[in-house]
Amino acid sequence: MADEEVRRITDSRVLAALSHPTRRRLMDALKVYGPCTASMLAEHTGQAVANASHHLRVLAAGELIEEAPELARDRRERWWRLASAELRWTESDFDGDPATAAIASAAASLNLDHHVSMVRAWYAASDEERRAWQDAPFSTDKWLRLTPGELHGFERELLELLARWATREVPDDGHRRDPVFVFAFGVPGRP
Repeated sequence: MADEEVRRITDSRVLAALSHPTRRRLMDALKVYGPCTASMLAEHTGQAVANASHHLRVLAAGELIEEAPELARDRRERWWRLASAELRWTESDFDGDPATAAIASAAASLNLDHHVSMVRAWYAASDEERRAWQDAPFSTDKWLRLTPGELHGFERELLELLARWATREVPDDGHRRDPVFVFAFGVPGRP
């Protein structure tokens, strides 16, 4: 897998497979922890191994993940990794057909639900965990006046910033670094 590889999703069946909440969590775990076996992913996500295995097969059929046979210690052990470092899709890619447009709309809604659930999970965390992070977690919002082209430019700059932090060399300084989820949306709206 190329570190900078971005796969554009244009097949509604792959988008539907990706949008399933359990599959999304499995892909998130692969993104955070790197290659894993079904057993490891089941442990990371609180799933039964058989359930994780089923969803991994669906993700593999959509070429969203791939086997990593070089990590297996024997012929029975199956390791999985992300097939692409990043996935991108837009609802406009699915405008040609009402059925695929409905899948894209549902995927966008599920994606937003996933993002919001990650933030809600933080607010439901224990007092001890929240104290450990002190004031580091943040939220922000801004109203901007932009053209569609300017919004695309803003997106490019924001994605470059996120990519720089996501791909940086993690210092070996003895400090504990936990996974941190960051997301942003930029959509036209009215106050």
